[in-house]
Amino acid sequence: MPEGPSIVILKEAVQLFKGKKVISAGGNTRLELPQLEGQVVKDFKSWGKHFLICFPKFTIRVHFLLFGSYLISEEKQTTPRLYLQFKNGTLNLYACSIKLITEPLDEVYDWSADVLSESWDAKAAKKKLLAVPDMLACDALLNQDIFAGSGNIIKNEVLFRIQVHPLSIIGKLPAKQLNLLIKEAVQYSYDFLEWKKAFVLKKHWLAHTKKTCPRCNIPLVKQHLGKTNRRSFFCNNCQELYQ
Repeated sequence: MPEGPSIVILKEAVQLFKGKKVISAGGNTRLELPQLEGQVVKDFKSWGKHFLICFPKFTIRVHFLLFGSYLISEEKQTTPRLYLQFKNGTLNLYACSIKLITEPLDEVYDWSADVLSESWDAKAAKKKLLAVPDMLACDALLNQDIFAGSGNIIKNEVLFRIQVHPLSIIGKLPAKQLNLLIKEAVQYSYDFLEWKKAFVLKKHWLAHTKKTCPRCNIPLVKQHLGKTNRRSFFCNNCQELYQ
């Protein structure tokens, strides 16, 4: 599943279509969309893992789920879920969820929760975390209402960076570790973005999918943890368990 930084990269890549008129549109989405031909794209936005195609009176929300993908002015042999053709190219979206938003986006999205937004609010994130003291750290970092855009890679790498066990309880974290969790969720997201653009993201992974702890030189543990039941990679020696 693409995480927030990957959606930001997509948003930047499609700016050449901003202000352009849709010449033709189609795909195998079952959602009944408004007439798109002749519509002008007002803007492209992102919120967490959501890619937003903004038209004057509505927005198309794209979520790439587990296996979604996109191509710009290229195409696969399979039918796209949605394609938008412009004079200067085509945007093809595959294996994704499409939703129509007719409300103003400011009424739909809390921009302060997006870890890569200029409106990100660390104090608001901390307040949300303090309101769920029984939540596990591994679930907190995947909670899109708190850390929109954070995914499993970010979760594993942040917890390894701050040396916190994924089964730690939020309400038991010392203030220093709680503040670090919030800070590193954002910092790692920007690092992720930089490394992804340079095609070196995997080279920087310390824990995610790894077998050996680079700090302790002992085997890392791999388990599906938390209510989210997502893969966690962690070290039982250097990542402290707060319960």
